[in-house]
Amino acid sequence: MSTNKAKAKTQKPPSVMGRPRGFDRDEALVEAMRVFWSRGYEGTSIQDLVEAMGVNKPSLYAIFGCKEELFREAVELYDRTEGIHTTRSLNDAPSARAAVEGMLRANARAYIASEKPRGCMIVLASLLGTPENEMVRTFLAEKRLDGERALKRRLERGIAEGDLPASTDVRTLAAFYTTVLEGLSIQARDGASAKKLTTIIDAAMLAWPSP
Repeated sequence: MSTNKAKAKTQKPPSVMGRPRGFDRDEALVEAMRVFWSRGYEGTSIQDLVEAMGVNKPSLYAIFGCKEELFREAVELYDRTEGIHTTRSLNDAPSARAAVEGMLRANARAYIASEKPRGCMIVLASLLGTPENEMVRTFLAEKRLDGERALKRRLERGIAEGDLPASTDVRTLAAFYTTVLEGLSIQARDGASAKKLTTIIDAAMLAWPSP
């Protein structure tokens, strides 16, 4: 075997796909989340992500996979971090009513926080779009349904603990307050004030079942 052939077999091609020096994956994912949250799935380009995350295109694909895989991971991060407002309310409130009201008010405050994009990423990131992105919309719809199921379980607990009438239609009530929560997100993205969101929540709580 010639020397040149031996070198060709043993020499590794230069890699452009590795992780950039000094790259922080967690920080890059946060930046990706904020871009998707602000611009939506279809409104976000790979170039937008590259610029926000401080990584070149080959490295982005090598580290995170395709745009959809990165988006799904960003949504999971959003759910773990921003979803804490709902989780805490449902887990810690002393009654079902307090849990629902706390959930609405805590999220309303978060939806208009000045240092973040307005509204809820899971509600707003991909409600409509092209047919090829149907899997993304299905993924987000399932995430929203997960939230409704969690609320329904909390209402069922309220019945078991005696602070909600046994005759309560928890499925409908969970759907109603989930719809209110999603509506608050849209109102926030449209620029609604804290006062307007508070008024909406006050009105929604009037629909709470009487003892």
